[in-house]
Amino acid sequence: MRDPYKVLGVKRDAGADEIKAAWRNLAKAVHPDHNVGDPTATERFAEIGRAYETLKDPQKRSRYDQVARMAEATGQSKEQTIMQQRQAAREAAERAKAARANAEKIMEELARATAQKAQKAAAAANPQAAGSESPEDMVERIFGAKAARAAPNQSETAAGAAETEKQREPTNGEAEETFAEEEQLATGTGPAAFRSRFGILGSLVRRITGGTQDKVPEKAPEIAAEATVTLEDMLKGNWITVPLSDGREARFQATTDITNGQVVHLKGQGLKLQGMQRGDVAITIHLSADSRFTLNGLDVHTTLPVTIENAVLGYETMVEGLNGPVKLTVPPWSGSDQVIRISDQGLPDGHGGKGNLVVELRLMLWEKPDDKVTDLMRSMREGLFL
Repeated sequence: MRDPYKVLGVKRDAGADEIKAAWRNLAKAVHPDHNVGDPTATERFAEIGRAYETLKDPQKRSRYDQVARMAEATGQSKEQTIMQQRQAAREAAERAKAARANAEKIMEELARATAQKAQKAAAAANPQAAGSESPEDMVERIFGAKAARAAPNQSETAAGAAETEKQREPTNGEAEETFAEEEQLATGTGPAAFRSRFGILGSLVRRITGGTQDKVPEKAPEIAAEATVTLEDMLKGNWITVPLSDGREARFQATTDITNGQVVHLKGQGLKLQGMQRGDVAITIHLSADSRFTLNGLDVHTTLPVTIENAVLGYETMVEGLNGPVKLTVPPWSGSDQVIRISDQGLPDGHGGKGNLVVELRLMLWEKPDDKVTDLMRSMREGLFL
């Protein structure tokens, strides 16, 4: 794979937003549907997708940067490093081929043991047959001492993984994992060596049962999009239509549990490229501001202006809720920013329950000054009596 930074045209210290913007612009420009006459459009589009997959993931990006620094420190180019990875994959493939040949021999011996068992059953009265090796003994010999002697060679097969990896070019991140497994296989320790010892048994089981393992095709790159959802959309369960960068549209249903900044993944609605699984669509949700309410989980918040006399004496009033006016009692001596909760007037939780309507009081003065109230406040502050 080429340098993903060069493919996307960004610097090595580029931020996530800059990398995402570069990928979206390039993907839209080189999309196969927009370049019907260009036979290389699909390949270039896939290359851009692979570069973005490497750089958007902090772990993959870190591994790539480490391999790049190692290549520079040893005086090698990244292309030379990739060639070494290919050579290692070819060598692993040769070892896997040798292991399969060994498995063929073991199958032949098992077949001969089965034939001998059939002959013994047919000629049970022949005492000379009693000294022949039983199938159980044959299996013990094959998988016992002989398998122990052959363990170093079998360990190098890496469970046939190289047969799959040789079909594609390894990435720099995968190269590190390959080097670690090679070290484990060489020392005969670690998970890789453990898997390789039982790889031959898995091969025998597949041969006997006729099972095969198909290679799963690579998935097409994910399409990123954004959508704005209103409170009304959430309450009514409206379907939201989202335009995509390739000219198509995706749809999803708004629900009451959607949160601001949430990413909704639509499986199988993304790019469809030849030889690859259809990709997904990742939609970032932006909740539209509502002048009447604000949301906090399932709770719906609103404010209620209260005059001085109503705050002191208390009163009953109506406040607007999600489903219409709701009766509210303001207790006497209620201060500003005091909260009154009305249960079961919030957003539904999907299990039959609802959140609360949270009313925050705001103490308001009259529009015009009142002399009596002014004198009363002054007397209370200065200790005078009218």
